[in-house]
Amino acid sequence: MAHVDHLPIFWSFRRCPYAMRARLAIAASGQKVELREILLRDKPTDFLATSPKGTVPVLKLKNGQVIDESRDIMFWALEQNDPENWLAVWRRNPAFTLAFLDRLDGAFKHDLDRYKYASRYDRDAGSSHRDSGGVFLAELNQDLQQTGALSGAQLGLLDFASLPFVRQFRIAGPDWFDDQSWPHLHAWLGGFLDSASFRLVMQKYPQWSPVGQSIAFPPQL
Repeated sequence: MAHVDHLPIFWSFRRCPYAMRARLAIAASGQKVELREILLRDKPTDFLATSPKGTVPVLKLKNGQVIDESRDIMFWALEQNDPENWLAVWRRNPAFTLAFLDRLDGAFKHDLDRYKYASRYDRDAGSSHRDSGGVFLAELNQDLQQTGALSGAQLGLLDFASLPFVRQFRIAGPDWFDDQSWPHLHAWLGGFLDSASFRLVMQKYPQWSPVGQSIAFPPQL
């Protein structure tokens, strides 16, 4: 059994894009956490006691502080250690960084949800949300053409904050997505899906239980 009593507790759900981007930042920073994988349809009492709003990811630090927003978890991890310089774009232009993240997590996520889960919202409006989200993706394609990465000359915070959501957008309609004239976006997403980082954060773990084995994440640094 892993010795994880000294580690922050990280509640996660493997397929959630918010949790995915938090795991990416934790892994990139070299921080270790105790991973508690849950099912959103079966939320443990301990999880809800930690964060009553009941959404993942949630990070509980050893001092008792609870961080329950994915971008805040990314910043926390990278502020501890940032060996790949993900925060360069933040240091260079914090206003632009926050505006980008607000648009990603706001309007684009709104369109993604109503496209991917149209049956839960307005089925007839699914294609309009697809097209609206596509406007944002076309802009990302242009940015990637100019700089090679959303964060500048190399992949960083904005790339890894976005990639899990762009992945979901493609899953909602892969044929439509692949038919779009977005060669730079396609290559950027494809590189991520083929990367060791993606394989690491998408490893499967057993559902957490109070009597189960403790799991340290990332498994190997």
